[in-house]
Amino acid sequence: MSTPLLFTPLTLRGTTLRNRVVLSPMCQYHAVDGKVQDWHLAHHARFALGGLGAAIVEATAVAPEGRITPWCTGLWSDDHIAGWAQITKLYKTHGIVPGIQIGHSGRRGSCARPWEGAHPLALKGPGEPWQTVGASAIPEREGYPVPRELTAADIEDLVEAFRKAALRARTAGFDLIEVHGAHGYLLHSFFSPHSNKRTDVYGGSLENRMRLPLLVAETVRRVWPETLPVLYRVSSVDGVEGGLAIADTVALAKELARRGIDVIDCSSGGMTGSLSMSTAKIKPGFQVQYAEQIRREAGVKTMAVGAILDGRQAERILAESRADLIAIGRELLADPNWCLHAALALGHEQPYSVLPIGHGFFLERRAAVLDRS
Repeated sequence: MSTPLLFTPLTLRGTTLRNRVVLSPMCQYHAVDGKVQDWHLAHHARFALGGLGAAIVEATAVAPEGRITPWCTGLWSDDHIAGWAQITKLYKTHGIVPGIQIGHSGRRGSCARPWEGAHPLALKGPGEPWQTVGASAIPEREGYPVPRELTAADIEDLVEAFRKAALRARTAGFDLIEVHGAHGYLLHSFFSPHSNKRTDVYGGSLENRMRLPLLVAETVRRVWPETLPVLYRVSSVDGVEGGLAIADTVALAKELARRGIDVIDCSSGGMTGSLSMSTAKIKPGFQVQYAEQIRREAGVKTMAVGAILDGRQAERILAESRADLIAIGRELLADPNWCLHAALALGHEQPYSVLPIGHGFFLERRAAVLDRS
């Protein structure tokens, strides 16, 4: 039997992922002053034993005011490097390419954690709020804090913050980096006509609205080693009136590819808060269509994400040439051994150990018992 596409290697520049399964970045809201804690080590240790091809750690702020909450991780200081280095070592020990997503929350920052309501801290606690910033002085929703519109000097500082964060990420041992340009955060707010009403060179036309996302991507690519890949996460469509359409994102993806971005990570929504607030209908594989269209029309590799539930579904996406990589988030939280179970479902014996040997024996015995019952 031939190897399923899900378990075939993929080489990006000089870096080879042993399979196509990638841990999607998932915020944990347990950092202290941006620093990794024991929680993060335990969180990632679960996945390090699971046989992934690559793992992208949570959205990490390039500046203190770029955090979503006061408990988000950061890379604005050299003090953050040591904590991340523990996690990159953990993944590399088990043959997984470690990656990090860097970004800035923009007007969606200074919020409470999800289980505390995810509301702006300026409305109520816990925690001290800070002044948010955005492409324009437009609040995310009616009644929410108004962000300060970034000046040209602010934008220069922002690009420099991304540059320095990328250098720190490399020092910490990451071999893959992703620029977060989705979900209503700062770069997305510049790209979307829904949130960008500027009249300078960063607003108005599609070309102008792409300017900052492309500048950041270009800057990160310039300082990131030539042999290592750079990804860019997009909200493929906003799903709200007056927002981004897929044609806009295809145009952005073409320009990103020209600037050396290796993979487009294709999410959607987030312009007015959670994805469920847009017109998108969440169902299995609901965002794969965007990865497929961007891949086909922009001529760039894509990563599919969003309600990809099992190995057979992931294999079909790859077999139909709809994406090149599969990002798994919540399903890995529920089942850190997702790769093993996907391999079993696809009849594939993985060429590397994903679990202690006894577990495979246990699964065989369990299957035999079930067959006899």
